Amino acid sequence: MPNSYIKDPHKIEQESFNRIRELSDLVGFSEDQAQIAMRLIHTCGEPGISSAIKISESAVASGIAAIENNAAVLCDVEMVRHGLTKRFLNQEVMCFLNDERVPQLASEQGETRTMAALRFWEPHVGGSIVLIGNAPTALFRLMEMIENGSAKPALIIGIPVGFVGAAESKEALIDFSQQYSIPYITVTGFVGGSAMTAAAFNALLRLHRDIRF
Repeated sequence: MPNSYIKDPHKIEQESFNRIRELSDLVGFSEDQAQIAMRLIHTCGEPGISSAIKISESAVASGIAAIENNAAVLCDVEMVRHGLTKRFLNQEVMCFLNDERVPQLASEQGETRTMAALRFWEPHVGGSIVLIGNAPTALFRLMEMIENGSAKPALIIGIPVGFVGAAESKEALIDFSQQYSIPYITVTGFVGGSAMTAAAFNALLRLHRDIRF
């Protein structure tokens, strides 16, 4: 066993980001966007995803403003909620997936539980920060809700993972968000997941507190 490995958590984190800067192509990102991109790369361990990371021009400013205003945070699954850095959170974080009404609604409508859970987002979605890291169906449903008149979130971080619908939902998010002027953060393709979605928001929480690497 080597005895010279780094043990200090702060040194590990700083050195990780130093290496990410060396290994990743961050040219297309602003300084603040690069903080989010690096956090996403740090989470999945793959510098090559930098070209797949898409951050709309106003995403950082809109996200930080929503954090400043203690906007509601809406999560598609509990894994996203549990991945958030609690010491930086002041606002309410909500996930309705385990609401006792959801299974019956999903069964009656022949849809996923994550889709059914979004029915309970309606009173909270206006001006919120939406975090979707697991279910492409939840991202599609959110866009349907907005098309049908729901209030718009301040920011959508949509990075669902998978081989059925994930890539398509994220491409749809890019087009949809441009059409409806909604700031977004996503990672195109199959890659994604709860950890990456939480990481993108955690990066915003750090930016809000002027913590940068």
